[in-house]
Amino acid sequence: MRLLLKPALSRSWRDSETLQLGTITRYAGVLDQADKTLCDFLGLVDGTRDRPALLEAGERIGLGREPADALLTELEETGLLDDAESTDAALARFPEPHRKLLGPDLASLSLVHSGPGAAPAVLARRADARIEVRGAGRVGAAVAAVLAAGGAGAVSVADGGRVKAGDCSPAGLLPADVGRLRSTAAREAVQRAAARRLAPTARRSADDPPPDFVVLAPRDGSAAFAGGTYETRLLLRAGVPHLYVGVVEEFGVIGPLVVPGVSACGHCLVLRREDEDAAWPRVLAQLANGGPGRARTPACDTALATTVAGLAALHVQVYLDGGRPPSVDGWCEVSARDGMPRRLRLRGHPDCGCLWQPLSPA
Repeated sequence: MRLLLKPALSRSWRDSETLQLGTITRYAGVLDQADKTLCDFLGLVDGTRDRPALLEAGERIGLGREPADALLTELEETGLLDDAESTDAALARFPEPHRKLLGPDLASLSLVHSGPGAAPAVLARRADARIEVRGAGRVGAAVAAVLAAGGAGAVSVADGGRVKAGDCSPAGLLPADVGRLRSTAAREAVQRAAARRLAPTARRSADDPPPDFVVLAPRDGSAAFAGGTYETRLLLRAGVPHLYVGVVEEFGVIGPLVVPGVSACGHCLVLRREDEDAAWPRVLAQLANGGPGRARTPACDTALATTVAGLAALHVQVYLDGGRPPSVDGWCEVSARDGMPRRLRLRGHPDCGCLWQPLSPA
């Protein structure tokens, strides 16, 4: 293990003898009685030496072997050290241009996952993830591009038809893509984001394993009320985690993120709304089938769509990285009216059945 003082950490002097590593005081490391020798030793913790070599260097520059060992232990326990070998191995899984783009992402991960080698391990898991985004509008294409840029190994986008001007956004499809097949334009957006060479389109077959995660982002925003469809029931049966995301009128919606058998599903949300509004099933049927109630020009503010896409991608990453985003057993809304995000809780509905436990054999 080649020890590395995390490069994302700033260095500030609190006074003439107290060095702070990191900017946010609550999480920063503070070293008392920091003199030139100690600072020189910190400069040697650059990922080129293992612990024995660093102890020898500490003795050589006058810090002492035991003080150097105690300092390294303190830095490790406070989450300020990383493992350069693990970092190199994780980045080696990506094409050379993408490795350079992932530097800030890995630096951020090293602060969220503090143990030496923990952040590279998370990045390596992302490289194994197979994600499918269903929908290539302003939200879906941007979600796919952000996930690919963040290190997801395989991101595919499913959509039909051709790109319209309203599908374009700075983070997804380009105005130059208008008129092209959405599937092709979205695939190229993903590959641009990951700095990968364009490759032929790979067609899924019945023998392909299901994706590790699915993002439901139809262009009309209907993912916000699409729970309980045949498509989502298949995902539940296959045990595939999935996230609903979209923009509905002036609201951006992220969630629920469904962990099959563990958290409330999209149908639970539909049933909760039906409990509050008896006419909701009739309204929903008209919206889902493109009936007369559907808006001829769906509202989708560019800034709101980009915000929703970024939050959705972050929620997917948090889940795949082993965390629990707020869209699990809930959903998040962001309003174009005031930009205020809020989280709403979602409990499993007793009539849904998604959380029913199988009967134990007699």
